[in-house]
Amino acid sequence: MNAELIHRLHFAFTVTFHYLFPQLTMGLALLIVVLKTIALRTGLDKWDRAARFWGRIFGINFVFGVVTGIPMEFEFGTNWARFSRLSGGVIGQPLAMEGVFSFFLESAFLGLFLYGEKYLSKKLHWFSAVMVFLGSWISGFFIIVTDAWMQHPVAYAHLPNGQYEVLSFWQLLLNPWGLLQYAHNMTGAVVTASFVMAAVGAFYLLEGRFLSGDADYCRMFLKVGVIAGLISTIVIIFPTGDLHGKYVARHQPAAIAAMEGLFKTETGAGIVLMGQPNEETQQIDNPIVVNDALSFLIYGTTKAEVKGLDQFPRDQWPTTLPLLYYAYHIMAGLGTYFVLLMLGAAFLLWRGTLHRTRWILWLLLISFPLPYIANTAGWMTAEIGRQPWLIYGLMRTSEGYSSMVSAGNGLFTLLGFMGLYTLLGLLFTVLVYREISHGPEPKAKAAIAAD
Repeated sequence: MNAELIHRLHFAFTVTFHYLFPQLTMGLALLIVVLKTIALRTGLDKWDRAARFWGRIFGINFVFGVVTGIPMEFEFGTNWARFSRLSGGVIGQPLAMEGVFSFFLESAFLGLFLYGEKYLSKKLHWFSAVMVFLGSWISGFFIIVTDAWMQHPVAYAHLPNGQYEVLSFWQLLLNPWGLLQYAHNMTGAVVTASFVMAAVGAFYLLEGRFLSGDADYCRMFLKVGVIAGLISTIVIIFPTGDLHGKYVARHQPAAIAAMEGLFKTETGAGIVLMGQPNEETQQIDNPIVVNDALSFLIYGTTKAEVKGLDQFPRDQWPTTLPLLYYAYHIMAGLGTYFVLLMLGAAFLLWRGTLHRTRWILWLLLISFPLPYIANTAGWMTAEIGRQPWLIYGLMRTSEGYSSMVSAGNGLFTLLGFMGLYTLLGLLFTVLVYREISHGPEPKAKAAIAAD
């Protein structure tokens, strides 16, 4: 293995593991505000207790997100030194602001939300939840802006010494690519949180716990999770996914061609639902195709021409093309499943039979890992699709890694991170399962202990 590949694998592993936590916290932040708002308007204490329960889950995720996120800041210097030196004048500013909003705004108000309820009025406690939400989502915005500049560079100047500097910070923040990517990404976070909340409600129902009186949290979690899930699973496809896909097709046409396995330019190009990309023969094996659909989705007409990979030099094709193709299709396929599942659950919720329809409760329960897979596949699609560019059109990936750090050193630290993160993952699972087992009700803890 060469050093470039090791550095790519190193960062890919750490960022993929890290993002398992923020996607839930960012989605939960919104749903906690929903729970607190209902509590404030109805005056029912059970909604407050539900919000506090999910606040504890949020807190665990936040801690593990911080622990796994800090090493990535150092990896810019240890694994991607040349990239950091040349582009630090651009990406350094939004990354620094992300730290401010994450570590100061979000964490400060999270402390107030978790431990300050005895000392705050109901409105101030609601306000602390809103500020946690804002801190979380603003933090995510600055991360997305940084990545969006690498995908679609704007508002920069290339200095004689090879470095890049910002010409307009507002243009950097309002990068159209970043705004579309942010809307799509945050909707994906809400999908994850909705599925997790609905799964916990389904788990409680299937276990037959917390079903009496004010302790009927399972129905509350199902209701909020399914309604938020239905809205977010639709929005992530249209308009956010649709608009983002069209923008990618306009500015990264080679990426779209690789995602769809379109090796040759076609008029009236179809979408491949299933099939295996074959780079040697430059065709899709065993394809199931919806004719003309790709042309229509990108250009609004079934007769439009869509550029294939044959229109681009081979050295500008996305690397690991099969991985990009499968990641994109996993994301799209799961997205379709999410809509169908939430439509069915919402229909049963409307009929008042969701809580006793065991087959869909089981589907909601076992489906909670799938948004994590879909979000990971979506990020893989975005980042592999940008290849071979580290900064699209400006710096190739082979030009940005730390060439003075050997492959052996990189592999050694990668194995160390894998071992450490395995332990962290186990600890996280134990802590979250412990909170879910205890449940929202303080008296539930005593009941479980008695069992």
